[in-house]
Amino acid sequence: MLKGKAYNSYTQSSVAVQSPAKLVEMLYEGILRFSVAAKQGIEEEDIEKKIYYINRITDIFAELLSSLDYEKGGQVAHYLTGLYTHQIKLLTQANIEDDASKIDIVVRVVRGLLEAWREVHPDELGNAV
Repeated sequence: MLKGKAYNSYTQSSVAVQSPAKLVEMLYEGILRFSVAAKQGIEEEDIEKKIYYINRITDIFAELLSSLDYEKGGQVAHYLTGLYTHQIKLLTQANIEDDASKIDIVVRVVRGLLEAWREVHPDELGNAV
């Protein structure tokens, strides 16, 4: 299911992925971590850092997009397609315009997604509700 660039980078780490639900949680967490670094790149006027981390975030969204199952996910998968695509657009604007506020929007959206994901998958993630 999730076998792209983002998957490979996470599975090569010391963390063993126990389930697809855990991998999605890790991808959302990665977006949040990389967003901090991308904003720092903008604030420090470090073009290489900004581009590197925005590209990493974009790669994760591309991975999430490629993993959507429209047969099982139905309307939710279609909604997420639009949502993820919009986040990529915001990241592109943040990169071009050096606008950290666009990254803040992405962070708010992903925090909401992560919270919802954890509520829907408590048993697979080891989170007691």
